[in-house]
Amino acid sequence: MQKLHALGYAPYGNAFERSGNLADIRKHFSEDAPVSAAGRLATIRDMGKSIFADIRDGTDRFQIYVQKKNVGDEAFQAFKLLDTGDHLGIEGGLFTTKTGEPTLKVERWNLLAKALLPPPEKWHGLKDVEVRYRQRYLDLMANETSRAVFTNRINVIREIRQYLDGRGFVEVETPMMQAQAGGAAARPFVSRYEALGTDVYLRIAPELYLKRLLVGGFDKVYELNRNFRNEGLSRTHNPEFTMLEIYEAYSNVRGMQEIIQGLITHVAKTVYGSLQVGEGDTLIDLTPPWREVSYHELIHERMGSDWTELSAEDARSRAEAEGLTVEPDWDKLLITHEVYEKLIEKTLNQPTFVTRLPAALIPLARACPDDESLADVFELVIRGQEVAPAYTELNDPTEQRKRLSQQAGPQQERVDEDFLTALEYGMPPAGGMGVGVDRLIMILSGVDAIRDVILFPQLKPRD
Repeated sequence: MQKLHALGYAPYGNAFERSGNLADIRKHFSEDAPVSAAGRLATIRDMGKSIFADIRDGTDRFQIYVQKKNVGDEAFQAFKLLDTGDHLGIEGGLFTTKTGEPTLKVERWNLLAKALLPPPEKWHGLKDVEVRYRQRYLDLMANETSRAVFTNRINVIREIRQYLDGRGFVEVETPMMQAQAGGAAARPFVSRYEALGTDVYLRIAPELYLKRLLVGGFDKVYELNRNFRNEGLSRTHNPEFTMLEIYEAYSNVRGMQEIIQGLITHVAKTVYGSLQVGEGDTLIDLTPPWREVSYHELIHERMGSDWTELSAEDARSRAEAEGLTVEPDWDKLLITHEVYEKLIEKTLNQPTFVTRLPAALIPLARACPDDESLADVFELVIRGQEVAPAYTELNDPTEQRKRLSQQAGPQQERVDEDFLTALEYGMPPAGGMGVGVDRLIMILSGVDAIRDVILFPQLKPRD
């Protein structure tokens, strides 16, 4: 760096006007056309009086050719001091080499930023998984596959918005800091609002605020943003995650079923170019219509047609015989749901709408018209993961108060009184749905860990 500086090349240059990014230059390649390009040096092949090199800018790679007689002795000697990782601005003309490679013949170059550390493994790919997650910039720099995953993620988010906007939904924003941690059952992150002298919670879900908007007269709303849950890290869980929540007045769970099937197939075709994702035993076919099966049908298929008639003790024994750990205080409902989550859900590889779940598990949904013990809901499961739960929303304020009070138990202060007041002003019948965006992108990208689709995932501190 000091030698380059002495030759008149400041190590950290100024803005540089480009003819376009490298992908644009390749796309519009024309022999002898003058261009200006910028990028990071990826490889250098010194041939004495000439140098071939590659630069990258995030959109493409492009070969450059530096010859002493074209740039002058001093600029050529300075170029020999460069390292891979340095950012350059280049001006010159395009030509095609004898091997047919589109190339930029350098006439002038500027040093835009000196790299003091070398790129990972000389651009052959970053193999250390720990470094990939902790220093994502190195992963993006070195791994084209990783960059493609995140480029697709960006495109998925854009297409989700376009799909919903095109169907008359409006995107809204609700509070990230909430006085009550409601809308889901999860442990919240707690903070302190000093100006008000009160604790606040990072939201675990935006549901109760979005329903307030239905009361206020917004008929079709969605929010695409972060939720926070102070729980464990796993292959499919990150404490900060992206969630899409959708609510439509005068609709129901069937309306949500139509939306999610259309949305996912649209994204798969538009961004990934196919309704078949994955390969081999993990191949998923997203072609509609998707399977629909009730919760209890699945339980009976796995645990026997007499499961419903079993006592809690007999159900406990049968579940333990299947290898499950059952807590002593669990009732039949919790034992059954453990069977579903541990033995059944993970086997549902192809898209499956699991319907009619026990109402006791879902306090914000309406009961099925033909059976008050069941909720009028579905859980969309793909590749063994819940991707999108949806409800026919409960809009009866008296029944909602009863259920939230039962859920809160001795901690009645956790009941959101303002939300219940809003319901008393009249919320229209509605369908609502949450979509785990990170999990959806995992499935469409064919990756197994949520950390592979989150740019900066949460990690345990270094020892």
